[in-house]
Amino acid sequence: MADRRDFLKMGAGVAATSLSPGTNPFLSQPQTGHAAGARPNIILILADDMGFSDLGCFGSEISTQNLDRLASRGMRVNQFYNNPRCCPSRASLMTGLYSQQAGMGMMVADYGRYPYPGYAGTLSSKTVTIPEALKTVGYNTAMVGKWHLAPEDPKIGMGNWPLQRGFDKYWGIIAGASVYYKSPHLFEGNNPLPVPEENLYLTDLFAEHAAGYVQELAKEKKPFFLYTAFNAPHWPIQAPEELVQKYAKRYGGGWDALRAERHKKQIKMGLVDERWALSPRDPRVPAWEVAQDKEWEMRRMAVYAAMIDRLDQGIGRILDQVEKSGVADNTLIVFMSDNGGNSEEIAAHKRMIPEEAIAAHLHTPCQAGDACAGNVPGVMPGPMSGFQSIGIPWGNCSNTPFRLYKHYAHEGGISSPFIACWPRVIKPTERPVNAVGHETDLMPTFLEVSDAKYPASVAAGPLPALVGQSLTSLFRGGTRTRGPIYWEHEGNKAVHDGKWKLVSRFPDSWELFDMEADRTELHDLAENEPERAKHMAAMWDEWAKDIGVQPWPMPQTPPVPERTGTMVVPAYLEQYQKDGTGKN
Repeated sequence: MADRRDFLKMGAGVAATSLSPGTNPFLSQPQTGHAAGARPNIILILADDMGFSDLGCFGSEISTQNLDRLASRGMRVNQFYNNPRCCPSRASLMTGLYSQQAGMGMMVADYGRYPYPGYAGTLSSKTVTIPEALKTVGYNTAMVGKWHLAPEDPKIGMGNWPLQRGFDKYWGIIAGASVYYKSPHLFEGNNPLPVPEENLYLTDLFAEHAAGYVQELAKEKKPFFLYTAFNAPHWPIQAPEELVQKYAKRYGGGWDALRAERHKKQIKMGLVDERWALSPRDPRVPAWEVAQDKEWEMRRMAVYAAMIDRLDQGIGRILDQVEKSGVADNTLIVFMSDNGGNSEEIAAHKRMIPEEAIAAHLHTPCQAGDACAGNVPGVMPGPMSGFQSIGIPWGNCSNTPFRLYKHYAHEGGISSPFIACWPRVIKPTERPVNAVGHETDLMPTFLEVSDAKYPASVAAGPLPALVGQSLTSLFRGGTRTRGPIYWEHEGNKAVHDGKWKLVSRFPDSWELFDMEADRTELHDLAENEPERAKHMAAMWDEWAKDIGVQPWPMPQTPPVPERTGTMVVPAYLEQYQKDGTGKN
């Protein structure tokens, strides 16, 4: 794309003429190659659909010793936010902008559906990505894993694939999801790859290539940026059987006991305040004591745990290679998740090969006499032939102690485990850092530590101003005050300002919460603080108008079953009807 090339040429010129040693507090000497005092390497690792409590160092029982080790060598932030869905989140992460500003107010699957720039379904040409910016100051760039910021069809999407948006090397999937065995979605650069052998697991393949890139890039006399976006633990839940067996009996106590156990650990760790009561179990889900199909339910969570365990093992391979390459001291490593834990229940559908199911968006109904896939109790998940999800009850556990899930702007949908490690700068902190951050903060952070500049415009036109704020003061052990943060996705909306959060789940009215006293969002203060609620609603309205948020649903939006392809499995539907409200 012409504007990408023009920007990179322009940025290189700026870097050569206007940057001087000492302008950045992290750069201690003139830049004469990648030596002591040089710009840091940057490794950004992203999990997919991982909830706030799914790591050991965030309260989980799952073995995540490598990420726990990373946290012990660096810092955790206990109030770090993302967007509530894959594409919008990745767009904000890569550009430092709100998703509508980047053309991704909805999903890649909606490409061409909406006649609004903020909902184009592919990255806007009026954006600059992290790798594009870093290349202007001499970084080598590479990516492994899930892109999900452009259509997979090269005829319409390739202009916004990784190599066209600043990466020198790429190995992964352009699509938004894949099976974990024999994935037909793999690309190297712009070229499709053969389907892997049956016994190769996708998480392992991503880790192998990411570690390989570290080994290659560390040999160069330039700093590098490596973005590794794992597909795990996004559905379908599939994992090696020997690892599933490690957790096969772990969840016999059920979801109520697991949420209480995680919550207790989080309070002890200082991740959550003991004043924040554990949010109630989702009313669609029965108490574990009366739940049906317990063996199937236990198996769902065991497979999910195995996926996270394997993800951690893969991240360990990357961390080990950083150490072996001798670059650990001046490498900034950031880990987070793209959105909150997922509650989607996959509807029963005709048994197809899993990739056909994805292509059909899981909408093909299951008729009497069909062989069915999906969340069918008794059909045990885990093997490559299965296509299931953890669903509502375990998604509720994933987001402990918060309300709701992916899709929503309540805390369960937008709260990410966040870890940063940079031995040269970040002093290890035993307790989590109590601070507010957002994924749009990563672009300005990386710009600051690299001494790169954000341009005012590209060939396509002026660029929106960055909305994030650098995290470097936190890295130095200081504090900062984060400005207001806004959300909108599928009519779910929120604004966070200071200790206050105004939030609405579509089509409900606004709720107001004091996040210092009640981050689990159990005590709505909108009626007690009407002027504050009115003021914050006006703030949100002004923001939405400024960046092009459209009323939901838009005229082109399909009905919910066609849009999501998900359903509530019968046992939960019965409980949902009994409880009535469906709220948690």
